[in-house]
Amino acid sequence: MNFLDRVEERRRLAKFLSMSEGGVACIYGRRRIGKSRLIEESLSGRGDVVSYCADRSEAALQRRRMSEDVARLLPGFADVSYADWRSFFERWQRDAPKGSVFVIDELPYLVEKSPELPSVLQKIADGLGKSGQKVIICGSSQRMMQGLVLDDSEPLYGRCRVILKLGPLGYPWLGDAFPDETPLGRLEHYAVWGGVPRYWEVCQGESGLWETVRDEIFSPNGLFHEEPAYVLKDDLEGAAQASSVLSLIGQGVMRPSEMAARLQVPQTALSRPLGRLVGLGLVARDRPFGVDAKGSKKSLYRLQDPFLRFWYAFALPRYSDPHFGEEDSDIESLRLPFRVFLGQAWECLVRDMLPHKAISADGCRWRDPARWWGAGLNQRTMEIDVVAESSDGDTLLVGESKLSLTRMEAEHELSELRKKAEQLPFASKYKRVETRLFVAEGGDFNCIDLSWCEAKDPQKNFF
Repeated sequence: MNFLDRVEERRRLAKFLSMSEGGVACIYGRRRIGKSRLIEESLSGRGDVVSYCADRSEAALQRRRMSEDVARLLPGFADVSYADWRSFFERWQRDAPKGSVFVIDELPYLVEKSPELPSVLQKIADGLGKSGQKVIICGSSQRMMQGLVLDDSEPLYGRCRVILKLGPLGYPWLGDAFPDETPLGRLEHYAVWGGVPRYWEVCQGESGLWETVRDEIFSPNGLFHEEPAYVLKDDLEGAAQASSVLSLIGQGVMRPSEMAARLQVPQTALSRPLGRLVGLGLVARDRPFGVDAKGSKKSLYRLQDPFLRFWYAFALPRYSDPHFGEEDSDIESLRLPFRVFLGQAWECLVRDMLPHKAISADGCRWRDPARWWGAGLNQRTMEIDVVAESSDGDTLLVGESKLSLTRMEAEHELSELRKKAEQLPFASKYKRVETRLFVAEGGDFNCIDLSWCEAKDPQKNFF
């Protein structure tokens, strides 16, 4: 697949690599997010690079393999057996050309076997200045990478000139990855794969979305059949409770009280695993619009990652049937529940996009988009898909999301939405209240549709 986006990340890496003095850069993010590809693209065409991808083998074996990689740049480097990491990196630092680059991919695997390695790299980092040599460290374990470079008790704290956390690609880039799909087809891809470029890449090689789902998710031999285990093992390996909580949320258990009852533990025992999942970007904590963090009793938790949402909703319930997907009728049976799932994905996407994209000609941007649920002024319980306030705090946006509506249905929905907006307890605090319908396939009657999400903003790098 063509390399997409990462404009800001490439700019920052290019600036780092062009510095006359040496230094360390750190890149981290979940598996398959494109860390190695970003490094590869940024270093393309250079002949002074050593790149090594670590694994979980013993330190002595890794030094042996790494020395063979270094020998391609420094002949004879592998002729010596290095007793420790200090002697290894000191020789590289002494003999490598000025301005050369050493890439260590999946650094956490090395640190697992050699806890002293961060201290060794600290001393190397402190001596890179005049040589112009660069070290790029990379890893999929967000917990470990953050600890290594952001924890002030760790040796590498303060040593990195650049720290990049890679997130998913923005929704508008789906148009570049799947140009032959319809807008609704691209939304379906997003609902399954999210913004993870490796998933997009695999799907491009298949005949269509559902063919890929059949072959790569439902098949026991599929590339993504056990994907959650691979996504989680770097950060949640050994954290059984966090994994159990994630599974419950994936099955639709959103309230901490219900999670605690299912796990037969006190609700207070879930604060740490839930916080960990939120910190990793796997789970989102939803509170009604206008309720601050202290309103934890109203919190609901949902899966933030679209692929995990899809996997837990559709793959896990059929996990025990190794033959599911072999018949066309199996896939057809998913169509109706997937339509409901797609509507939920569209609702989440609308809220995600609002802070980045204007919805009217005045260019007004919105902050703190959220759902709202509770009792209105008439004491009747109601729910609203999207509530946000303008960046100047003057206007309240109240919106509903639908996959498709006829003109008559849209007129009715808008009328009902205006009635709901009048019942919001906090609406009177704003000078104006704006009501809008977000309809994926409804652009012909003044609703905001998928074209709004797909348009790239020339003033932004990824929107």
